[in-house]
Amino acid sequence: MKKFDPTTTIGRRALILKLLDDNGQVNVSDLSNHFAVSEVTIRNDLTALEQKNMLVRARGGAIKTDRVTLDFKHSDKNDLNQKQKSAIGRKAARFINDNETIMLDSGTTTRQIVNHLSRYKGLTVITNALNIAGPLADMDNITVIMPGGIMRHSILSLVGAMAIDNFKKFFCDKVFLAADGIDINLGLSTPDLEEAALNRTMIKMARKVYVVADSSKFNKRSLAVICSVNEIDVLITDRGVSYYQREVLIENGVEVVIAD
Repeated sequence: MKKFDPTTTIGRRALILKLLDDNGQVNVSDLSNHFAVSEVTIRNDLTALEQKNMLVRARGGAIKTDRVTLDFKHSDKNDLNQKQKSAIGRKAARFINDNETIMLDSGTTTRQIVNHLSRYKGLTVITNALNIAGPLADMDNITVIMPGGIMRHSILSLVGAMAIDNFKKFFCDKVFLAADGIDINLGLSTPDLEEAALNRTMIKMARKVYVVADSSKFNKRSLAVICSVNEIDVLITDRGVSYYQREVLIENGVEVVIAD
């Protein structure tokens, strides 16, 4: 294995990346003590590495990040983290009450919520997703509204200006959103610009915003930002989320719920 000289800028930054890879996050103060340099020097190192997309700056340090996530087909997403998604969907459904109006986006995790809606009375579901509306068609107790739009074939959702205009005509009690990436500093993101724009409209039309996402979505950025974390009321995830991530979310006013 190649050895790096910690007394040089290049060597120090390479070792910072190794520490980040091993631990998932690093702290400015700890790094300053470890390399016997000033905290200003460490902050400059982290800034330079972030500019090269090698990490994400966080309060007091930095966290590990992957490359920008790509857009996968709906069928491919269904196979990922099924156990966690099922538990998250079951937990999310417990926040729903009879006679409410909710919005569900097209995510595979929001699809898991549908499996637990048959027990509710007087429920209205507004969705832009065929994978959500299809299973709801068999539930006579639920009123389903599909505002329309242009289909994204990869994930079976309806997006575009028509969808946005139509969603603006409906208020709801709660919106449940999935996300392809969650960066605790930058917020929620998705690979599709139109999907992100529609999600932002859903957020505006909802009294309360719920995000359902397994822990694999953390420390990832996708192309289009949906919202910042302080626009989320409740985030439902699994035990894979780190203590640091939970604390930052809580500091931003987000209720973090762990699905067992």
